[in-house]
Amino acid sequence: MALCIIDACKKGQLTPIATTTTAASTTTTTIAAAFGSNINLNSLENYAAQPIPVYITRDNSGNDPVTNAGATLGRVLFYDKNLSISNAVACGSCHKQSMAFGDSVVQSTGVYGLTTRHSMRLVNARFAQEVRFFWDKRATSLEDQTTTPIQTHNEMGYSGLNGDPDITVLIAKLQNITYYQQLFTFVYGDATITQARMQSALAQFIRSIQSFDSRFDAGMAAVNNLNQDFPNFTAQENLGKSLFLSPPSPPNAGLVTGAGCQTCHRAPEFDVDPNAQDNGIILAAGSTTVIDLTNINPPSLRNLLNPAGKVNGLYMHNGTFNNLLAVINHYNQITVDPANTNLDPRLAKGGQGQNLRLSLAQENAIVAFLATLSGNDVYTNKKWGNPFLSN
Repeated sequence: MALCIIDACKKGQLTPIATTTTAASTTTTTIAAAFGSNINLNSLENYAAQPIPVYITRDNSGNDPVTNAGATLGRVLFYDKNLSISNAVACGSCHKQSMAFGDSVVQSTGVYGLTTRHSMRLVNARFAQEVRFFWDKRATSLEDQTTTPIQTHNEMGYSGLNGDPDITVLIAKLQNITYYQQLFTFVYGDATITQARMQSALAQFIRSIQSFDSRFDAGMAAVNNLNQDFPNFTAQENLGKSLFLSPPSPPNAGLVTGAGCQTCHRAPEFDVDPNAQDNGIILAAGSTTVIDLTNINPPSLRNLLNPAGKVNGLYMHNGTFNNLLAVINHYNQITVDPANTNLDPRLAKGGQGQNLRLSLAQENAIVAFLATLSGNDVYTNKKWGNPFLSN
């Protein structure tokens, strides 16, 4: 078995590194013992060369493109509970593949109790103009985001504060795990573990989680025009698409023809406008009194529902809505709360609030359209699943 360095892996190649047959055999045995057939270093899963529709143009990869080797390492890190001080919580504990890498509870459970916000879906995180991450944009990049939960007291615990060990203790811990010695050598040419290497691998895995096999994508492939009716849509779904894309109708207009969703949630990526501000949901997760106005960076609208039409977890940073009609109802009628000093001007309407005047039939049409943004492969493809035989 040949090991490889990351530059070669970017090209999908394996470049031999000086190694003995015995060492290669040991690597194969160790990897098989931990992961079975879930990871085969001689035949990596395709992360780097996945097809991306031509109409998808936003990409926040920057100088850290997805590689097969890097994403393989990132997958292991993502699902490894050894990354928490209790050995009981992994990234995948709160971001579940079965829910488009979101969670079903309002607040996920970390090593010391509940997290502070609802875990957002991670699918299609790569395909966005925004380069900052978390609901409040406190991470300057996806790389920065990946190790922040590890270094948060009530999430994975290596905070270095209030008696917690810091991430250097975690790195020393991982350095003594044989499969990491071998995987880091496989990706980087040597077994040295650093925070930067962990961040790159985790970010590559997360960016690899993509979903473009939805009915929306089939419609776009057929007509290549957002504003044209899709032949594979029902009349209700095409109406919902038109309402989503069209600007809000003027207050004095007799006929309501648009809801203006596209203003902030931009098709065809359905990422959020980086200039978006608070959306009118001001309470902190798990509270009926605490106000939090910093949640301005929601995930992609893709895969809001699973293939069976059920919600992927809950919606908004505090999980306040458990169905899409409730979400549309919220935007249909927004009253300006004096406590909300960060409400997006597009929703504030000069202090008057928003009244889209959508009928129930129109709201249901938008819900029907949003359901077309869900794919299938992301929920079951083993390359994004937990690779451990027991973890």
